[in-house]
Amino acid sequence: MREPPLLEFRVGLPAWVAPFLGAFVDPLTTVAARMRLTVALARANVELGTGGPFGAAVFERESGVLISVGVNRVVPEHCSAAHAEILALALAQRRLQTYTLAAFPQALQLISSTEPCAMCLGAIAWSGVYELVTAATDADARRVGFDEGTKPRAWKRALTSNGIRVVTQVMRAEAREVLDLYRQSGGEIYNG
Repeated sequence: MREPPLLEFRVGLPAWVAPFLGAFVDPLTTVAARMRLTVALARANVELGTGGPFGAAVFERESGVLISVGVNRVVPEHCSAAHAEILALALAQRRLQTYTLAAFPQALQLISSTEPCAMCLGAIAWSGVYELVTAATDADARRVGFDEGTKPRAWKRALTSNGIRVVTQVMRAEAREVLDLYRQSGGEIYNG
């Protein structure tokens, strides 16, 4: 007898995320504080063995109020789309009950521990965020073995032309350390 197809799709964050967030005082008023949280999420995900070395968070850009977070869940959830940015954006949209974050009155900012892969680049362009801030580069992720997909060389300009401000390499060294930790600890390099 054949199994029926699955009719529901759910991807959740690990149980440690909620108590982990309690250690951070909301709002986080500087980009550096927001990136520290995001890189710390990526590091905890690696250290606790709950996914890949990537973290992301959505904030109200001006106030620093945290809207949502995401960590990479590709391997444990058996889902190639379970990237940190995708989860953070989806959870923000769910929380704000809108399919576009541009509908929210405050400009929203996506903070990511690494530059977007090809899939996340498309999601960011359609998400409605006002700004993207990243730490590690595409080259840093590729250096440890991840395939970031084919994306335009001028990906920053493409986002900017869609009205999304882009800031890169904020706390790059700290985010690179997390990528290295993942590789050194034997983390699975999927799509490599």
